Amino acid sequence: MLTIVKYPESVLREKAVPVEKMDKKLDVLINDMADSMYENDGVGLAAPQVGISKQVIVLDIGHGLRSLYNPEIIEKSDEEESMEEGCLSLPEILVHVSRPSRIVVRGRNEYDKLVQVEAEGLLARVLQHEIDHLNGLLIVDFASSVARSFLKSKLKKLEKNL
Repeated sequence: MLTIVKYPESVLREKAVPVEKMDKKLDVLINDMADSMYENDGVGLAAPQVGISKQVIVLDIGHGLRSLYNPEIIEKSDEEESMEEGCLSLPEILVHVSRPSRIVVRGRNEYDKLVQVEAEGLLARVLQHEIDHLNGLLIVDFASSVARSFLKSKLKKLEKNL
């Protein structure tokens, strides 16, 4: 099982590197990430969250494990929904994040097949959250200025625990 890295680890702020090809190492990474996600009661996990700067995500919102590498959002709805989100790399921090309610994501699955995922609801939210990780974005980046001031002490506590 892989260790979840916590804020303020620098890998969480880097743009992840695209995966060049599906191979045995990537297959092992996907399986190890899934084990770590389940062990930590998560619904999604991005490779940077385990200290690996690669464009790989895994998720399970209750319908079975899905994985994608090199995912990109190719379409977003204008309609947005706001919901409280947590993150395994930011323990004890919850932030209201407004996101498009419907998206289309393109990427490659664990069988190296190019797939397009049309998502709404929780699936759309989790995909956007994990793809944000691949771009060095965290939920705290979406917090209002008022919410950010309340989060400062929690973030400082995480920085001291590093």
